[in-house]
Amino acid sequence: MDERVFTERGELVLRRRAGHFELISNGVFLMDTRSGESERILVRAALAAAPPGPRLLIGGLGVGFSLAEAVHTDAAEIVVVEIEPAVVRWHHGVLRQFSEGALDDPRVRVVTADLAAWFTGTSDRFDVICLDVDNGPGWTVFDHNTGLYRAAGLAMLRDHLRPGGVLAVWSASAEPSFEATLTRTIGPVRTVRVPVGRGEPDVVYVASCAG
Repeated sequence: MDERVFTERGELVLRRRAGHFELISNGVFLMDTRSGESERILVRAALAAAPPGPRLLIGGLGVGFSLAEAVHTDAAEIVVVEIEPAVVRWHHGVLRQFSEGALDDPRVRVVTADLAAWFTGTSDRFDVICLDVDNGPGWTVFDHNTGLYRAAGLAMLRDHLRPGGVLAVWSASAEPSFEATLTRTIGPVRTVRVPVGRGEPDVVYVASCAG
């Protein structure tokens, strides 16, 4: 079963294979529902460095593993920014089991918007920002997303963190130059490598601002 939608950003496909789902954007594989361990670790590692009862922002809903992890924590508020309305709709249907019905949690607010554009129009600040809108800094879904991982984009994200806040970034591979930029722009970085079945480990970068 494939469900296809066409947006101003191109074709988005939700594909079912052997009981699992895959998200594919313009022919590029984004993620699937087979594991989700590194997406859960993204949230877990970020919140471990955050104050109790944090305001949490998740950039990218995807197949829902990050959000499912977040609602099992003490987060006081969880804002999810997802660019594709179809992805949000699928989480009210076939993907609901993977986000564990988290869209119904009263702490959760979903914003359907481009993350960078949304940040430029809001003064909201968070204790934790978890960024998972691409396959990593070196493999973005859309070309304009590259700006999020450069010094100016990271500085914008920093400006939306409260003092002592945490920025966590998911990547499908190690990105040493990005890690160096993250350290210079945000603060000390903890790197978490998550082994996968084949290929390089997934990597979660957790940067903490000065208090």
